[in-house]
Amino acid sequence: MQDYHEFLDEILIDEATLQVRITELAEEINRDYQGETLHLICILRGGVIFLTDLMRHLTVLNSVDFMAISSYGTSRQTTGQVRINMDLVENISGRNVLLVEDIVDSGYTIASVLDLLKTRHPKTLRVAHCWISRSVVRSMSPSIIVGFPSPINSSLAMAWTWMSTTATCHLSLP
Repeated sequence: MQDYHEFLDEILIDEATLQVRITELAEEINRDYQGETLHLICILRGGVIFLTDLMRHLTVLNSVDFMAISSYGTSRQTTGQVRINMDLVENISGRNVLLVEDIVDSGYTIASVLDLLKTRHPKTLRVAHCWISRSVVRSMSPSIIVGFPSPINSSLAMAWTWMSTTATCHLSLP
């Protein structure tokens, strides 16, 4: 297997900077949910690395569940059609839910997932993103926890998704 560094033009955020910000996000979550139990929902596959790093710093009681979502298919642009490939195992009704997503490009997929989860009546529903497009940050409610707002494009999203299969935390341009 080739080293992923061979495919990179540039590392946008080094691992140390990324880990510092993830620790800060966890501290914010710990403050917000002090004395509460938090149910984390990870969007597979790219979100797993972010979730794992985040969980290392959480001190609030928590549980984890997973969803697999697709809206890109084999293309680099969202189709606008969100498909649930794997749904939650746990019931989220009445629970504090934090949806953990690695990268948000257009915001269409995450908006669809949030709409779906709201129908399941969680007590609270927030989203933690590692990277999110600045235009999406402006359009979303204050219930989001943002790691790095960025002018993300589909190429970066695809690079992050590809790199998530190599178990690395670097964000880069292909």
